[in-house]
Amino acid sequence: MVQAACPQCANKIIVDDARAPERPFAVKCPKCQTTVRFPGRTAGAPGAAPAPAASAPPAPAPAPPPTETPRDEGRNAALAQHRREIAQKDAGHGRKVLVALADRSLAGALVQPLTRLGYTAEMLDTPDEGGRLLEDGVFDVVIATGTATVPGRQETLLQRVTRLAPAARRRIFLVLVGDAYKTGDGTQAFAAQADLVVNPRDAAAVESPLLSAMTERTRLYQPLLDARRLAGVD
Repeated sequence: MVQAACPQCANKIIVDDARAPERPFAVKCPKCQTTVRFPGRTAGAPGAAPAPAASAPPAPAPAPPPTETPRDEGRNAALAQHRREIAQKDAGHGRKVLVALADRSLAGALVQPLTRLGYTAEMLDTPDEGGRLLEDGVFDVVIATGTATVPGRQETLLQRVTRLAPAARRRIFLVLVGDAYKTGDGTQAFAAQADLVVNPRDAAAVESPLLSAMTERTRLYQPLLDARRLAGVD
């Protein structure tokens, strides 16, 4: 039931739920005829409309995609940057890697990140080929140990690369491989006159330091190479 007091005479008025509408309504006080307003039938009273059914629980939010680790982010950024640099090169210039490593499985692991970028790898087998093609600017990357020799010559490949004219040397990214090196150590690389040093045990994880070093080297040297090319020096 619903009830209210008359604001004029304080007479208590009671209306049975069966007769009371759900919406607000008004009746006249039987004692003083003052209009008394009622809020409507109370929720849950007999005869009241049933309460709405409880809504279904919200569906669980989809799991967020896996986030990249800082190492993955660095590797992917370097990879994307180097791909852009390759795309900017002349289409007719095939990018080549000269490999001088006796361990072919090690050579394959080190070359794999480059072949995925479109480089072609060649092993140093033909006498005198290495030194001659280096001077001709055929190879963009050289991967060798410090003791690898140039076939047909009494010198190491490292000596051959470091004796090139400055313009020719700048075109070559030299990777030296050896047990004494700490992969990616800039101080060791500088002392060895290389662009990157790699310890063989890190061959499977060489992609990130390799691409990062290549990208940084391009950032440093590319303006100079472009300027020389525009000036007709190279």
